Amino acid sequence: MPEGHTIHRLAQDHRTLFAGEAVQVASPQGKFTDSAALLDGQVLATAEAHGKHLFLGFAETGWVHIHLGLFGKYTFGDAPAPPPTDTVRLRLAGASAYADLRGPTTCALITEAEKQAIHDRLGPDPLREGDDGERAFRRITRSRTTIAALLMDQKIVAGVGNVYRAEVLFRHGIDPYCAGRDLTRREWDAIWHDLVALMREGVRNNRIDTVRPEHEPEAMGRPPRVDDHGGEVYVYRRAHQSCHICGTAIRTADLAARNLFWCPECQKA
Repeated sequence: MPEGHTIHRLAQDHRTLFAGEAVQVASPQGKFTDSAALLDGQVLATAEAHGKHLFLGFAETGWVHIHLGLFGKYTFGDAPAPPPTDTVRLRLAGASAYADLRGPTTCALITEAEKQAIHDRLGPDPLREGDDGERAFRRITRSRTTIAALLMDQKIVAGVGNVYRAEVLFRHGIDPYCAGRDLTRREWDAIWHDLVALMREGVRNNRIDTVRPEHEPEAMGRPPRVDDHGGEVYVYRRAHQSCHICGTAIRTADLAARNLFWCPECQKA
């Protein structure tokens, strides 16, 4: 499932390509046809993200709420748009570009009140202006649940997925099985500020890179990572490979139905 930086990048791309423009809206697949008809020819006022939720704002009608889920995918292209396939749930077409959405878990036209209800149930997002880690820490510090599971709980921190979870814990030497209530305020502040920086970089580059300059392939004389998920990482999907720092084999385990990755030496209990 895409992590929060991808959704914020999608919001940014929508603003760049379509904001302030009357757009053609269609649903070749048919599952969004009625709503598309209401929106067709209207101006896309803005686009924003909160965690893994994307919102396309049409001032006259409401918001298109999109959650990509496991299989959702966006395709952008230059105008004129080619004929869409029947797998396209939502097509936006403007004067210079088009966007096709396929396979989302959610694509629905909602009201301002319904949109606010979604925000209210989500935790603070490291990429949303004005959000900070205070509210998240208040919940974390009262919990016996592991910090690895808490970071993936979208009600506590919105937008963090499996990659950022594993990487930020490694970067700060924190045992993923540490209970939330045992995390110090200093450790949490370091995690939050690091997530802000890493995820902003993810938006800029449209990929996840978490390795510090001194541990990059060129600096260490090692081969670069080859993985469909993107850039250089410390532990994510590196099970049984040597840690870049200490050489210990990276471990993996199932936690909250997701694969957890960590270095047992660098992240001692």
